[in-house]
Formats: sequence, structure tokens, C-alpha cells
Amino acid sequence: MAKKVQTKSTEEILWDAANKLRGSIEPSEYKHVVLSLIFLKFASDKFIKRREELKAEGKEAFLEIPEFYQAENVFYLPEESRWDFIIDNAKQEDITLKVDTALKTIERTNKSLEGALPDNYFSRLGLDQSKFSALLDTINNIDTLRDEAQDIVGRVYEYFLSKFAIAEGKGKGEFYTPKSIVNLIAEMIEPYKGKIYDPSCGSGGMFVQSLKFIEKHQGNKKDISIYGQELTNTTFKLAKMNLAIRGISANLGNKAADTFSDDQHKELKADYIMANPPFNLKDWRAENELTDDPRWTGYEVPPKSNANYAWILNMISKLSQNGVAGFILANGALSGGGEEYKIRKQIIENDLVEAIVILPQDMFYSTNISVTLWILNRNKKERTVEVNDGVKNYRNREGEVLFMDLRQKGEPFEKKFIQFSEQDIEQITTTYHNWQQKDWETTYINEPEYCYSATLEEIRKKDYSLVPSKYIEFVNRDENIDYDTQMQSLQTELKDLFQQEEALKQEVANVFKSLGYEL
Repeated sequence: MAKKVQTKSTEEILWDAANKLRGSIEPSEYKHVVLSLIFLKFASDKFIKRREELKAEGKEAFLEIPEFYQAENVFYLPEESRWDFIIDNAKQEDITLKVDTALKTIERTNKSLEGALPDNYFSRLGLDQSKFSALLDTINNIDTLRDEAQDIVGRVYEYFLSKFAIAEGKGKGEFYTPKSIVNLIAEMIEPYKGKIYDPSCGSGGMFVQSLKFIEKHQGNKKDISIYGQELTNTTFKLAKMNLAIRGISANLGNKAADTFSDDQHKELKADYIMANPPFNLKDWRAENELTDDPRWTGYEVPPKSNANYAWILNMISKLSQNGVAGFILANGALSGGGEEYKIRKQIIENDLVEAIVILPQDMFYSTNISVTLWILNRNKKERTVEVNDGVKNYRNREGEVLFMDLRQKGEPFEKKFIQFSEQDIEQITTTYHNWQQKDWETTYINEPEYCYSATLEEIRKKDYSLVPSKYIEFVNRDENIDYDTQMQSLQTELKDLFQQEEALKQEVANVFKSLGYEL
């Protein structure tokens, strides 16, 4: 009998091994254990590779000089931080202490990792030693440099971040935005060069995708600089690790901090903003706090009952002259009343809204509420822009907003979730970019249940509601149905079903009768 072929991916094998830790630690700690070890293995693999290169170049005298590694974007690892040392001691009782020492030494030796790695973490968890050793063995079998073009470490990181987000369930997993949504935002706002900012950066996924966009479109990663801020300390560390492991330098501020009360980038003017801030955040400020914050200048003060418009105004205040922002918010922000209405009205009258895109349900691991992608643009005037792979001939879109409804798009993912396919993203972004271009009258058309280009006057008549269904034509599929025809068709189907049921009953009765058990 032929041996069964191993079909599990590296990510799945690693997930299964890590899953055995359940019971010995809290699920909330789980991701930090696994991702820290993957980081350690990858850093060590790169270190060994660079070390061999130095030997091949006859530079044995420089093997212990950190600058010879850091110049090639490789972390220098003292002996006690190398993976071989960890594996050699994997069965020792103090292995968790040795892993802590390894991480602390890496951080101390490489300034770009300052504050990024767990501090005295593993030895405090009380991990089951045999399970921990088994996990180390599994990670030891992963060659993180086997195919650098495939970015195996990046894939494992993404896979684990998404699996952890699913495993932690509703209300958690804020550190991760589904990959296909991040792809969509990047492909729509096209961050070719300049400053990129995320005011609630989580694990840094928006930045990673921006870099992938630049690589895909033959750009230079040195043409962009990255700014972010994150409130939660553990997620802040995760972001620094996630970016460091991919060789991405970023300014995430001096510490984990609240974007509203402790803005780490007060003077920043960004060319691109990508964000997925917490949905419908309540009590984000005290009653009399931040009422005269300069970020709200020209607008009403955002209500303390919901931070949605505080996030929007924070982003608007940081947009450069030609800046574009793409961010996700709960649908309630499209039509909320009170102070939210006044702010939304002013944003629309200031002609900052470029597109409103409603997304399918069940795209997020942490919530199933409906969400919307907002695109804001400070410059909707006619202009020509040279980009890496062509020329953009933007038409004047002042006084216009594109509405898109993507609720019919997407494909199943992980059984109960939805994600955009590459074909979906291609179609959506083509529609959007065609609408922006000078030749739009030949390439774009309003399409029922998909897209509609609305004027400012139409939005005024709808009392500044940005709900897409108020603008996009709805197709009443019932109006052309012939009642008699439909009923006759249904009648035929039911007749067939009843006949099949009777035949089946008779067949079962015959079988029982033949066995001497007449029904």
C-alpha cells in the first residue's frame, strides 16, 4: 500500500504543534510564545547565513563584529542567542530561562529592536517542559531561508496572526486586519512613495502590505517612510517584531500610547493613511477632555460616546496637501446623528470624501458587524502623476463621490468567513481607478447593486447620508416574475419529489418484507 503523502503546509504543522501548548498557558499568552520563537529561529538562520558569507569572503576576523551583520540588515547574535544553543539545551530544566536570556541579549545588541521583544517572559509562564521542547523541535525543522522569495516567515506570521485572531474569537484579535481587506486598501490608495501612517497600527499589517504593493509595482522600498502608533503594549511589541523580521524600519513612537491623549506624531503630515481603528469605541475621552484639541479645528468636537469621528478627524489633520486615506469603520458612521452628523456634513462640504465602499459581512475574525471602507482625498483636482509602472491622468472629481457595494463579492474562507479573491480585488480597483481617470466616460459606468457616481448635490438631498444603498440602484428581481409560470414550475417539482418519496417508501418496505420483517 502506498505511503500517504504529507499534505500539510509548514504553517499547519506548526499550528498543530503549538496547539498542544493549550492547557499549560492561557490562550491570550499563546501567540507571544510561538511568534517569539519563530522570530528567534529566523534571526538565527539569517545570522548563520551571513556568517558563512563572511567566511567565504575570507573575513573570519570580523565574525564577531555586529556592524558586519547589521550593514546587511541582519541581527548580530551572541552565542547564547543562537538557535543551535537553544536546541542543544532544549531538554534542560532551565530552557525557558535560556530563551529569555537569548531574546534579551538580541534586543540589547541590536538597537532597532529596543522594546520589541518579550522581557523575562518564558520563565514566568510555567510551561510544560516536554510540550515546550516538542514545539522547539518542530520549529527547528523549519528552514526559514529555504525560499526567501516565498517569504516563509512572513507567511507563518500571517497564518498565526489570523489563526490566533480566529481562536481568540469575538471581541478580541484587534491586532489583525484580514489580509484581503489590507490588500484592497493598498491597491485602491496606491502608496507608491512618501510617508505612510497608521494611527492604530496593531501588528503592522498595513505597513507590510504597503511594502508588498511597492514590490509588486516595481517601486523602491526606500521611497517610503513609516509612522504608526499602537495603544496595547504587547501588540506594540508584536508590531516591532513583525516589521523587524521583514527588515522594515518604522517610527512607532517612543512607546505604546493612546493616539488621542498622547499623540506620538503631532507634527506629521502623511501622504497615505491606512487604518482599521477599533469599531465604535466608547468613552475614549473624559467629558471635558480634549475639547480644544487642534485636530478638531474647523469641526465640532467628536462625541465621547463614540470615537469613530475622532479617528476620522485625527486622520484628516495628518493628511498632506495631496494625501489620501483609506480606513475601515463600522457602518453606523455613515448616517449617525447629533455631533457625528455635523462633522460628517462638514467633511462632505469640504469635499474630502472620494469613495464609500461597503464590505461583505463576516470578513473579520473578531466581529460580524457590517463595515465600510472610506477613501478620503485632499486633492480631487485634475492632475497627471507619474508612478512606477505608468502615468495616472486624474480628472477633476470635485463635488463627486463614488459609492460601491461589495456585499455580493468575496469567497468562503475558513468555513465561516469571507475574503476577497485576487480577481475580486482586481475588478474592484479597476472600477475605482477607471472612475478617477480622464477617460472615465469610456471605461466606467454606473452599475445596479455595485457602483454609482454621486454628485455633492445628490448627497445634500439625502441629508448628508453616506449609506451606499441610498444611491446605488437596487434591482427588483421579483418584478418581472410571471406568477403562474413560477407556480407551475413549483408544482412540477413538488410532484416529482412526492413520487420519489412514495417509490422510496415502497422500496424500503420491500426490503424489510424480504428479510421477514414486514412493515
